Amino acid sequence: MNTKRFFLLLVVNGLISMTAFAQAKKMVADKIIAVVGDKIILKSDIDNSIQDMERQGMEVPANARCLTLEQAMGIKALVLQAEKDSLPVTEEDVAADIDNQIRYFIGAYGSKEKLEEISGKTVYQLKEDFKEGFRDRKLAAAMRNKIVEGIRITPKEVNIFFDKLNKDSLMYYESELEIGQIVRFPKASRDAEEYCVDQLKEFKLQLESGKKEMKTLAALYSDDPGSKDKSGQYDINRNEKQWDPVFMAKAFSLKEGQISSPFKSKFGYHIIQMVSRAGDDATVRHILKIPQVTKTELSEAILKLDSVRSKLIAGTIQFGEAVSKYSDDESSKFTGGRKQNAEGGALITIDQLDKDLVLMMKNLQIGQYSQPVEYVDEKGKKGVRIVYLMSRTEPHRENIRDDYNKIAQRALEEKKAEALDKWFNEKISGNYIKIDKEYGDCDEMKKWTTSANATAAIK
Repeated sequence: MNTKRFFLLLVVNGLISMTAFAQAKKMVADKIIAVVGDKIILKSDIDNSIQDMERQGMEVPANARCLTLEQAMGIKALVLQAEKDSLPVTEEDVAADIDNQIRYFIGAYGSKEKLEEISGKTVYQLKEDFKEGFRDRKLAAAMRNKIVEGIRITPKEVNIFFDKLNKDSLMYYESELEIGQIVRFPKASRDAEEYCVDQLKEFKLQLESGKKEMKTLAALYSDDPGSKDKSGQYDINRNEKQWDPVFMAKAFSLKEGQISSPFKSKFGYHIIQMVSRAGDDATVRHILKIPQVTKTELSEAILKLDSVRSKLIAGTIQFGEAVSKYSDDESSKFTGGRKQNAEGGALITIDQLDKDLVLMMKNLQIGQYSQPVEYVDEKGKKGVRIVYLMSRTEPHRENIRDDYNKIAQRALEEKKAEALDKWFNEKISGNYIKIDKEYGDCDEMKKWTTSANATAAIK
């Protein structure tokens, strides 16, 4: 693996593993193995980084220790320059990234308590441990962006890049679809809503009388697929933006152990119990009840979308306008109705579609609109949708005509990598550098050890 590519990949994707969970469990016996300016790198940083790559399923090359040290030193060099240039990285930015990391670990281990048990530290202590690493990550990324921000790629450069590729190892692309959809979530009847509220009131009485526990009722009766298998539990932070604001306001109005009255959010009706709270962090359990729509409401939604489909076919309304006017799907309403892949792009492979959508695509031709069809979304909500097949690519070997944008992106990343490499070659000699003798013979260290100020070993 090319060192330059390895380093660029990690910086671009934010996989700077010095900041990962393993950092919380530093080895007792540790030593400094490299110094860049006034920044040190510990042996445990490298050990933990490699363990993180293995844990994430990344391919670990034979020279991983040398590559990882080169990456860590590169980050330190970027951080030094970012500090000299006074690039803005706020405590709030760092704290937000740390909160996201903690949420990931809590999700991976099942609960905040399990995370604290495994790490041997409280969440607060983990956050403190992570601060330096996450700050370095933000500064390194900011400096990298400054170095490459003005770099562009021309069509001629794209063609030159493609001509250099080994034609026997060009990528093979499966068929990709560009799909738009208009979704209607019919409103349940007032009787259905009142039934949900009555259920939640009964649950609240059982909880407050001590006859039942929240985790038991949530596991049995909650309609929330995101927390049902965790007995209704969520770990939340007051400053997180992805939560429904009504849900958050209600949660943080409760005292520990207190149970809310039924209330409505955009997802349905809830009751919440505050399990524990520490400042802006809290653990809650909740039960969600979604009022069920009947065949009558679904039939009305089908008729509405059938009318919209007729207008689309007749050309009296454009698809984007119809999405804006009639669609209830928040995930695609502001993308012109387009479904997006995991990277936020518009092209989706068949395996990324739900099984019902795959069936709808089967006989649909480019430019056609499906009939309105009932479905259930990932949150368990019943709706009706029509689907618009905007484009479809055939399975093919990579070529400049069909895959120009993807090839151009790779060519641009290579050009940025070359700019980064040039920047390092120019800047290294201006930094004080020391490298442990164990790593002195690594090929990846040559550009560091040939610097005028570099020393090949630490005594």
